[in-house]
Amino acid sequence: MKLKKMMALVLCATTVAGLGLTGCGNSSDNSTAGDGTSAAKESGDAGKTDASDFSGNITVLSREDGSGTRGAFIELFGIEEKNEAGEKEDMTTVDATITNNTEVMMSTVAGNEYAIGYCSLGSLNDTVKAVKIDGAEATTENVSNGSYKVSRPFNIITKDTVSDVAQDFINYIMSADGQEVISNDGYISVAEGEAFTSTGASGKITIDGSSSVSPVMEKLVEAYKKVNPNAEIEQQTTDSTTGITSAIDGKCDIGMASRDLKEEETGVKATKIALDGIAVIVNNDNPTDEISSDMVKQIFTGEVTKWQDVK
Repeated sequence: MKLKKMMALVLCATTVAGLGLTGCGNSSDNSTAGDGTSAAKESGDAGKTDASDFSGNITVLSREDGSGTRGAFIELFGIEEKNEAGEKEDMTTVDATITNNTEVMMSTVAGNEYAIGYCSLGSLNDTVKAVKIDGAEATTENVSNGSYKVSRPFNIITKDTVSDVAQDFINYIMSADGQEVISNDGYISVAEGEAFTSTGASGKITIDGSSSVSPVMEKLVEAYKKVNPNAEIEQQTTDSTTGITSAIDGKCDIGMASRDLKEEETGVKATKIALDGIAVIVNNDNPTDEISSDMVKQIFTGEVTKWQDVK
């Protein structure tokens, strides 16, 4: 019996050590991140760990260059600053792990107890937890009433003149029917159009761009094709910058962007189709429920690197 107990204890210790290594987000000194909440669970504490007792190195997750979500995030939290030459510079820590779309961002945070990232509010699900920012919850209601200030536009990018079928689809998006699809999908409608009547135009529409806009665009495409089966629509998901560039170059009819156009992005126009919040997300086992906007900036610029220092 003693031998069996000893073997069981050794096996348990080996398993815990393995889980601690799996929780590491990158090759920096996150290998020490395992003595906070996990330790409380190992001791048999069934209660929720207090945020002040949660310790370990923070795994910062960000989006790729060209992402409209990243562009809006760094602007809204002051992570983008002007350098000595007066040019805007992204000050995101070099230790950040880069994810290339919304789904990868959420799944990575869901799999790492010490991770923090951000995603579209409309894409948020229960695999991760959105923290309050400056006391305000990340909800569509709070974005609408202005209490949750971390929000950005969803835009479609087009030339001044588009094909008849593309214009029919755009009319659908801005109609009462299209805006209802948007609001039902967890985003905030921006137009009060009338009920939609299709012209029945036929042809192909190509769409490309933001992975944040893409989910609601898929719903809009699906709904539109029911009222105009003559339309053939091909949608690709890349990022906001690619969507805008593709629209400028004529490679797509409609670009998707979760940011506004930059001064140098000319020859196209942006039409706002929805408003979306950006949720700051942590792992569901992270006891942190609220972070100030200034602390978010300090975390993402690398000034604060440990959860026990998050106030």
